[in-house]
Amino acid sequence: MITRQKYQDYINVLKEELIPAMGCTEPIAIAYAGAIAREHLGCLPERVEIEVSGNIIKNVKSVIVPNTGGLRGIEVAAAAGIVVGDAAKELKVISEVSTEAVSAIHKFLETTPITVNFSDSKKIFDIMITVYGNGHSAYVRICEFHTNVVEIREDAKYVLQKDVALEDSLDFTDRGFMNVQEIIEFADTARIEDVKDLLDHQIECNVNISEEGLTGDYGANIGKVLLKTYGTDDVKIRAKAKAAAGSDARMNGCEMPVVINSGSGNQGITASIPVIEYAKELGVSDEKRYRALLVSNLITIHLKSGIGRLSAYCGAVSAGCASGAGIAYLYGGGVDEVSHTIVNSLAITSGIICDGAKAPCAAKIATAIDAGILGYHMYKEGQQFYGGDGIVSKGVENTIKNVGQLAKEGMATTDQEILKIMTKTQSN
Repeated sequence: MITRQKYQDYINVLKEELIPAMGCTEPIAIAYAGAIAREHLGCLPERVEIEVSGNIIKNVKSVIVPNTGGLRGIEVAAAAGIVVGDAAKELKVISEVSTEAVSAIHKFLETTPITVNFSDSKKIFDIMITVYGNGHSAYVRICEFHTNVVEIREDAKYVLQKDVALEDSLDFTDRGFMNVQEIIEFADTARIEDVKDLLDHQIECNVNISEEGLTGDYGANIGKVLLKTYGTDDVKIRAKAKAAAGSDARMNGCEMPVVINSGSGNQGITASIPVIEYAKELGVSDEKRYRALLVSNLITIHLKSGIGRLSAYCGAVSAGCASGAGIAYLYGGGVDEVSHTIVNSLAITSGIICDGAKAPCAAKIATAIDAGILGYHMYKEGQQFYGGDGIVSKGVENTIKNVGQLAKEGMATTDQEILKIMTKTQSN
């Protein structure tokens, strides 16, 4: 039986993670820092200095920043936030931008010196922006996650300062209490009125951007390719295609919001769209759909908690695995079915690397969802992977811990090599 405190903890985690964002969240975090810095400087800067950790460079390098006229890069994200950003909107900081404002961003980029440097910070997620103008400066640091502002300075005066070595500086509910068995119990017993608004917003935003991806022309159009190649009759194909289409649009400048999960719009799309599509196919009640979305979202968060916000381990793997768990729940599965789905799917796709946010993410999402669905159907057919099969250990929580160790510790060097390759590779 889940205690009242744990029940509230699960609600709090959902409220902290299922938030709206427009654009890939790493460049948007840079824009957010830029908007805050501009506010504290009090004028348009004459010069900008930016320091970021390697994973920020990795996730900003190749993705289009929305409302910039198709531009990419750290300098672009910072300029957008500085020139037209509204810091009060947080991860929707550049969601309302006029044509004239886009021109102003371009002019700022042409006339204002902006330098970008690698940070020697030990943090995986670290953004530092200093802006200069009218003989003054303002400094903003965002660390650990996308809206966690830990330092603001006006000249030498501290306006805000948190100790980033302390866990409570994160202003987040600790995730250590989560486990698969309790997630299923929470999903079974949650009061729908406590989660309805959150999930309705996720459904609305993520379905809308998925539909835009299928009707527009974005990136490599993975969603369209899947439907054209395999048809629309199979729910599995539609689930993969519609999720991929949402990523197609999001990675390639679509100016529509998504509800993210674990700091990622791609993970938010992957955790939700397949479950929504299967719920429609199976004709389940709205209540069952909500409860399945709780399973998928919370399993994603649980998996990502051991991995970290950014890693060389592709986040779509966790969300695709979790969508398989949500689908298993839609079919009437409980702890046993969900646990086996998770283990089976993690065994299949845990080798997929994250080489930054970009168009190919959509294809990785389709692959991860396929593994999640296969993981469930393996269980239905009496098939499974066993402890000792590679990184699989007996018990779902042990396998989840193994994945966290693989991603956070084992792939640290891989992350460095990916960044080296990305920073020297030119587009074909």
